[in-house]
Amino acid sequence: MNLSTLKTFLAIAETRSLVKASERLYVSQSTVTARLQSLESDIGQALFLRKKSGVTLTAAGIKLKRYAQAMTDLWLQAKQETSLPEGISSVCNLGCHPDLWPQTGRYLISKLHNGHPEIALSTSQGQHDQLDQWMATGLIDAALTYRSTTQKNQTIHELHTEKLKIYGSSSDKAIRWDPGYIYVDAGEDFGRHHTAAYTDADIAKVSFTCAAWALDYLLDQGGSAYLPERLASRHVEAGQLYLLPDAPIFDRTAYLITNDLAAVQWELLLEILQQSDL
Repeated sequence: MNLSTLKTFLAIAETRSLVKASERLYVSQSTVTARLQSLESDIGQALFLRKKSGVTLTAAGIKLKRYAQAMTDLWLQAKQETSLPEGISSVCNLGCHPDLWPQTGRYLISKLHNGHPEIALSTSQGQHDQLDQWMATGLIDAALTYRSTTQKNQTIHELHTEKLKIYGSSSDKAIRWDPGYIYVDAGEDFGRHHTAAYTDADIAKVSFTCAAWALDYLLDQGGSAYLPERLASRHVEAGQLYLLPDAPIFDRTAYLITNDLAAVQWELLLEILQQSDL
């Protein structure tokens, strides 16, 4: 098994065609077929089901795809880090939950960029499952997240706890029976507490996994939603949103998770965040 074989496998999986994969990779169809056969021989399993309409992944192919993507991404990362330009001593690969970018993520990247020119920066936005996977496979060195779970060779650092409050596009929005209510998925703990607090409420017709997107939609379409206080405060001051009184308030804690294999180097990240008032 080699990198070209994995890239061929991924090209077939994405295009669902050996012909289209050969066109994408600029190789002959016979080469694509030979690489696939070699990979299936190494794995000991059929990776695709052949049909007249194209090919689809088998159960083994679906499992392999995740590892193939991780391995090719790691190779690109290794290639990047071993060919650093003059003046650059290291690369910081940071994963960030989208709700933590507007303040925490942006602040951290800005401090690193302006205060440590010897560090090259690579930042990826991801939901919790993606961040967990990237940390486990070594694609990122640290993650800004709301999920307080770690794996082997990882350390979790608690950053801050934010308040989730319900805001409306008008001050008279109903708390429990607003037809324009927007549900923002703020994690498993929030989901449980929200369900317990609103057992008699209708199911939201619109939901988001990102508070920033929910905020944009709320400002555009109206309604109400639970949002981080720090995210909504300036819109309250501008008269665009209103804090709805007498509603339950929820907490959500942010964390920095670091890879222990680079612990000494990435102590810098925690030091920068601890110096802030975020």
